[in-house]
Order: sequence, then structure tokens, then C-alpha cells
Amino acid sequence: MKKCIILANGKPPSKSVIEYLKNKNFNYLICADGGANSAKRLNLIPDIIIGDFDSINESTLNYFKNKSKKLKLKRQNDTDVEKCLKFAIRNKFKEAVLLGVTGDRLDHTFCNLGIVLKFYNLISIKIIAESSYLSAYSGYNELDTIRDETISIYGLSPKTKIISEGLKYPLRNIPLPFGEKESTSNIALSDKVKLKVKGGKIFVIRDFKLLMKNGFI
Repeated sequence: MKKCIILANGKPPSKSVIEYLKNKNFNYLICADGGANSAKRLNLIPDIIIGDFDSINESTLNYFKNKSKKLKLKRQNDTDVEKCLKFAIRNKFKEAVLLGVTGDRLDHTFCNLGIVLKFYNLISIKIIAESSYLSAYSGYNELDTIRDETISIYGLSPKTKIISEGLKYPLRNIPLPFGEKESTSNIALSDKVKLKVKGGKIFVIRDFKLLMKNGFI
């Protein structure tokens, strides 16, 4: 299965995160415009840089001139991260991890969370930000966990109902509509959590370092 990393212009990850993902076959690096500035600082060579090029430094462009492919798209009806995802979908990537999609611009962060849902049916997307790992789910899912692991669950619509098994605070066919109710810092009781999601999608946020340590990614 083809997997890629998309590095955006927000707060960058440590190089060790990208090295870990590459060891898990996320071996194609796409930089969303100014994300290439972060790649340069991390001594990483993007396979391709995509965007309208309004935030990439001129020195970065020159540095990657003969090292990386470039795809300049001036259209303004999608973000640079969306441009990267559309490229990934066209090129048959099945999974993407978004890095650098959070930071000091709350509007950008909010938009990038929405992108996970917008492209949900086209490509599997995860977000890693600091120590958090975000996934979206629908239908029936079994999560490998460890006892006492913290798991936070967020519904997005009052029409979306969740049934859980294996959580300290069970969800019994209830919605968790955004701005009304959530299941923050729930706790796994054993090595498996089961979630059945009806009528929409949910976000699940877990600790990335714990997932990495236990080989859950």
C-alpha cells in the first residue's frame, strides 16, 4: 500500500518522527508550499513540493532546485494541503500522515481538521501534532490499546451515535455533537477497544509516543 507524508507550514515535527514513519513505509515526502522550509531545516529532501509558492522562501526554492520536483498551482479554491492530498489521490496513495498542520494559526488548524473529513472516503488521513495522533473513524472498528491508555473521542454531528466496548466510561449509543458533549480523556480497560459509529464520523485522539512505543502504528 502506497503511503506518504505531507509536511505543511505549521509547527514542524522532530526529524525522529519522520524517520519513524519512513520505517513504516511512509517513504514519499510531499511538502505543502512553506513546509519545504521546515524540510530544509530538518535536512530532509522532499520528493515533491506543491502549492502556490507564496510561503516558501526563495533560498529554499533555490536549495531544492535540482533535488525535488515542484508543482506550482495558483488556484485559490483549495489550500496547499488539499492540493497535496489531491496529488496523492491521483497517484494512488492510500494513506497519508499530515505533519505541520497545526501551529499559531487557529484557522489553519481548524481547516486542516476538516480536511481529514473532507477526503475521508478517498484516502486514509492521520494527523500527528506534538504528542497527539488523530484518526477519523466510521462504522465498526477495533483499536489495539494498552490498559489505562488515555483515549479521547469527539463526535461531530448530533446524528452520529457511538457504542463503545472496553472504555472506563462507556458510550451507549449516544452522540457527541461538537460544542455540546465529548469524551475527553476516556480510559482503555484492556488491550482492545471496540467502537461502533453510526450516522457519520468521529475523531479519536491518542498519544503518539505510546502508539509508537507499542507498535500500534
